[in-house]
Amino acid sequence: MNTRPIISITTLAVLWAGLLSCDYGRMKDQEAVQTYKTELPEMPENTLPTAGGIQVIKESPPDKLHSPLPQSQEVLVRGKGGYENYCIMCHGSKFDGNGTVGQSFYPLPTNLKSRYIQDQNDGKLFYTITFGINRHPGLGFMISETDRWAIVHYLRSLP
Repeated sequence: MNTRPIISITTLAVLWAGLLSCDYGRMKDQEAVQTYKTELPEMPENTLPTAGGIQVIKESPPDKLHSPLPQSQEVLVRGKGGYENYCIMCHGSKFDGNGTVGQSFYPLPTNLKSRYIQDQNDGKLFYTITFGINRHPGLGFMISETDRWAIVHYLRSLP
């Protein structure tokens, strides 16, 4: 007995029943599909924030960026906290790139005490933390601008 026609008819019947059971017209009107009906106004082209913002930083030359934070013990404590939250996993507690995560990378993350890093100006370090470089991810969307500057101050205080 040839069962192929029976299987084909059964398959078509199941597909047809599946298509008839979906009410796509009503699904389109659900809140989950159309959450907001108010359209946002169009922004003029090349609009930039006038009082900061990540785009302003991105379009600035790194050597022209300057820290708004004063040299103080409070800033260093804040920078140390930021380093311990965001950087220590890769760069390590000795700042040498041998953190618990950094050990698995080849090449190792940069030694933050090296001349290469310490000879860079504050703006370049801030820019690198913000947008990343090579394998270093950009952290500008994770770490506040104030905390990034505090981390730069902390890196400057390393012995």
